[in-house]
Amino acid sequence: MSEKQPQAPEEQQDVLFRLQQFWQKNQKSLLIGIVAVVVAVGGYWAYGEYLLKPKEEKAADAIYKAQQYFAQDSLRKALDGDGSAKGFLYVIKEFSGTKTANLAKYYAGLCHLKLGEFDKAIQQLKDFSTDSKLIQLMAYGALGDALAESDKKKEALDAYKKAASTFPEDEYNSAEYLFRAALLSEVLGDNKQALALHKEVKEKYPKTDKGIQADKYIYRLSVEPNEFSVK
Repeated sequence: MSEKQPQAPEEQQDVLFRLQQFWQKNQKSLLIGIVAVVVAVGGYWAYGEYLLKPKEEKAADAIYKAQQYFAQDSLRKALDGDGSAKGFLYVIKEFSGTKTANLAKYYAGLCHLKLGEFDKAIQQLKDFSTDSKLIQLMAYGALGDALAESDKKKEALDAYKKAASTFPEDEYNSAEYLFRAALLSEVLGDNKQALALHKEVKEKYPKTDKGIQADKYIYRLSVEPNEFSVK
């Protein structure tokens, strides 16, 4: 195989000449593009440093008392505040776009769920998302509960399945929501899926309460109906 020959001086000069021509012809557009990139990067940094960061700090201060009320199970105060301290709903509205406002949606969803305000719980929990797999697992599970209470059973089933698969390292909660998905499958008349889900609980989480209980559900769903079956 022949080695690639280096360019002759004439060829190098030709390349440089063409580059100069390209620059002279397009320098205005190129400079505008470079300036646009610099402005965009600088603007993003300035937005984060001078607008979002202070907003995030204010949001963190505002949510503190609401979290205390939530821990005390004072759910209405946690949502609406107490006249002096603000609640989760205020944080969501006034600090939109911050991580704290996003977290407030999770708390608000749980409050609404416990208060029996299922449609509001669904709205907040659907809007919430996080990189924390444990919290996201719990959010999907709570969403499943709210949907089930609202008689949206198929959507609830999907939410329970998401909860069970989001953070399998949390065996207790993953088994719990997989179990709820199995029960709901049976309610929906899909015994085949219910059986498969109970078997999955037993296989993946044998040491959990639901894993230990799985055999009785598996047996019941495996028995063919007959004249002696309970109707």
